[in-house]
Amino acid sequence: MPHHLLAGGGGFVGSHFADLLLARGDTVTIVDNFVTGRRTNLAHLSDHPRVHVVEHDITRPLPAVVTDTTFDTVLDLASPASPDDFLSMPLEILTVGAVGTRALLDLAVQHGARFLLASTSEVYGDPLIHPQPETYWGNVSSIGPRSCYDEAKRFSEALTMAIHRVHGIEVRIARIFNTYGERMRPRDGRVVNTFIRQALRGEPITLNGDGQQTRSFCYVDDEVRGLAAVLDGHLTGPVNVGNPDELSVRRLAELIIELSGSSSEIVQVPLPAEREGDPARRCPDITLIRDTYGWQPTVSLSEGLGRMIDYFRRNEDLT
Repeated sequence: MPHHLLAGGGGFVGSHFADLLLARGDTVTIVDNFVTGRRTNLAHLSDHPRVHVVEHDITRPLPAVVTDTTFDTVLDLASPASPDDFLSMPLEILTVGAVGTRALLDLAVQHGARFLLASTSEVYGDPLIHPQPETYWGNVSSIGPRSCYDEAKRFSEALTMAIHRVHGIEVRIARIFNTYGERMRPRDGRVVNTFIRQALRGEPITLNGDGQQTRSFCYVDDEVRGLAAVLDGHLTGPVNVGNPDELSVRRLAELIIELSGSSSEIVQVPLPAEREGDPARRCPDITLIRDTYGWQPTVSLSEGLGRMIDYFRRNEDLT
């Protein structure tokens, strides 16, 4: 069965992707420095016979335990990815998108492995086309507070394609849209976990601005199924992987209050300066992945949010 090198496997999406790969009988070596990934995300795999965890920063030379192992695929999910991270570690984000991705691509070349880059809808910036197809080149600020992540991923995509053209290895690029679910870091500034924490604590739910900006949220189980379809399929990409059902941030807050039975009120606060460049609308065109691989989300927002709320309730430290 395939052996995967999964960088960022201790993260929210990465740990769920590891679960999916293991469930189908594959072997997974996880590399993570646990700066934003969490060991608790992998606690349920501690005795699994087909998992090996290597604590390492991929921006530094890879250890022999990695370079001396033969992998069928190299999966790059290693990057801080939340608004708070953009402020607290912009240099680290830029470095992992350049040096880290290059190290993983070189490893893939060494082993003749297929390479998957987990890119992001952030490459579209504040889009002028809606919904966003893969052919759209984006509307991205190169100097704003979000630019460290947006431009790091744009560079990672360019680097991936350059290695593909020069060395001929198989590469796959998936663009992940807003994803939510269990194992999200509770205090990383993303809207779903922030609203759930506030609702469960009975605190006011804070909308940046009027809350009419829209997002499209994909439950993590659906998201990793989409990543697996891209990994296993024939399209180099990029391929959008997200949920095309769009709703306003205000409606998201109302739904979380309903599902959690919270007494929280919704309040508007000025958009902070560090959120400059937040897109007004974000929604994927998933025609390519749906028509090619038959993938589309199956978990409704209400069902997925209900699972996440229950998860936060069961883990008091998350609230």
